[in-house]
Amino acid sequence: VQLQASGGGLAQPGGSLRLSCAVSGFTMDYYVIGWFRQFPGKEREWVSGISSKDGSTLYAGSVKGRFSISRDNAKNLVYLQMNGLKPEDTAVYYCAGYESFDRNIVVFRFSVQYDYWGRGTQVTVSS
Repeated sequence: VQLQASGGGLAQPGGSLRLSCAVSGFTMDYYVIGWFRQFPGKEREWVSGISSKDGSTLYAGSVKGRFSISRDNAKNLVYLQMNGLKPEDTAVYYCAGYESFDRNIVVFRFSVQYDYWGRGTQVTVSS
């Protein structure tokens, strides 16, 4: 499995960025892609996740209403649209994934539950 995040950069407060995660190599029936972020000196924080089974999504409270996760199955991409960016959103963002044959697969919120990780992409929100 390979995951590759891209799309980070510099944005002004209130601005927008869209992150992309290129996904390949899953072999089981279902998988989940999650976005995490890591602040300097802190543990990775779960941001959002989406299930391949039915496209169901979940968001952390800190980003709900501002961030939106989506997928393009034809392009094997998962997006994280980030609107209303705040300086406190500044972090390295990672996409991660896990897979299962269980049709009851759910979106997990903890990094230890994810088996595959892409390289991070830096997001900086500053005026």
